[in-house]
Amino acid sequence: MLDRKNPLDGQEGKEMKAKPPIVQAKDVMRRNVATIDGMATVREAIDKMRSENVTSLIVNKRDTSDAWAIVTVTDLVREIIAPGRSPDDSNVYEIMTKPIITVPPDMDIRYVARLLYRVGVRRVPVQAQGELLGMLSLSDLVLKTGVL
Repeated sequence: MLDRKNPLDGQEGKEMKAKPPIVQAKDVMRRNVATIDGMATVREAIDKMRSENVTSLIVNKRDTSDAWAIVTVTDLVREIIAPGRSPDDSNVYEIMTKPIITVPPDMDIRYVARLLYRVGVRRVPVQAQGELLGMLSLSDLVLKTGVL
């Protein structure tokens, strides 16, 4: 016969530790998302990244049935700088990553972190009903949330 103890035995008068509130993607996302048109030149993308002080740009959808895309500094290095291509003669659509994953605004940030880690990406747009609401990065999750 198994001896099953009541987990509350001997706990009279002791306070139960409250669970911390669930932090959702919408709580830590950056709401100002820098975007660009896929037909823009890579030079325009670089200029926009500099002026907005960001390392990635979301590429606008061409219509409601289209998917979001992203262009990052890593894309610029891999597709433009390393092979010696001209940023003035290349368009964003040629080097962007599409489609990209998105997360809903009510997703628990612990799940967002796991998803980003497993998929191998550093940032993800937050989307609801086809509308871009914000952007989350691994840095945001660790440094802004106090997860650790």
